[in-house]
Amino acid sequence: MRYPKLTLAVCTPVLALLLPGALVAQTNCDAGNGPLNTAQPQSIQAQDIIQKFAGQEGVFRDARNHYTYTQEVVVQTLDGDTVDGEFRETTDILYDDKGQRVEKVTYAPQNSLTRIGITKEDYDDFRNRLPFVLTTQDLGQYNILYAGQQRVDELDTYVFDIAPKKVEKDGGPRFFQGRIWVDNRDFQIVKTCGKNVPDIHKKDNENLSPRFVTYREQVDGKYWFPTYTRADDFLHFKSGDVRVREIVKYSNYKRFGVKTRMIYKGEAKGGGSEPK
Repeated sequence: MRYPKLTLAVCTPVLALLLPGALVAQTNCDAGNGPLNTAQPQSIQAQDIIQKFAGQEGVFRDARNHYTYTQEVVVQTLDGDTVDGEFRETTDILYDDKGQRVEKVTYAPQNSLTRIGITKEDYDDFRNRLPFVLTTQDLGQYNILYAGQQRVDELDTYVFDIAPKKVEKDGGPRFFQGRIWVDNRDFQIVKTCGKNVPDIHKKDNENLSPRFVTYREQVDGKYWFPTYTRADDFLHFKSGDVRVREIVKYSNYKRFGVKTRMIYKGEAKGGGSEPK
């Protein structure tokens, strides 16, 4: 988010299901969580869990690129508990007859945000970083610390804290920093909570991002795809704090008839069509 500077064009989607806000902004990472058991897992090493879920994440990323879906985005600024600006956009992610990705905006009312602007980085976050993916190829960029085991709603999960090994101040590539929950049966990430770093605090360019939580749900009985992201946070601009609330929903996943393969440590596993 950028403080009242020029807003870059954004093609993002969301359908908002915004609940009444609390008096204090808070992105709640603990909703649905049971007690955290910090003991080491008994039947598997933490490093083996990391390798398993990273391999599965590669499959997930490839599979999601072969699904159509609807992405709905709502970004609001609040004065106290009153919404004083809003951006909304709904986009269908489709494919043409040549298999090329197509984005069709279906709903985009007038943007009424005045205290912040939506930037290209925000757009990239909505599309690529809020549904955080950590594949085998990405592991070398992060420090990953096993935190324990935890029940999340009806799932038993392994919990890891993640931070990038190197972040360029006020620029450079953006990374996720926070916590992930990995299903202990499918070895796929089912929940993510943290923020994208770094924030930019240059004199003529402040570009900040809120802390967010993303939930995934199982699609086609196999893939854990992101379905809901929420952020409610204060962005600390030099000229003052701005409370920002975001809701991103990903829905209507439908497979676009293609073949996928599991790539694990550079080796293809299988090669048949995706199961129906």
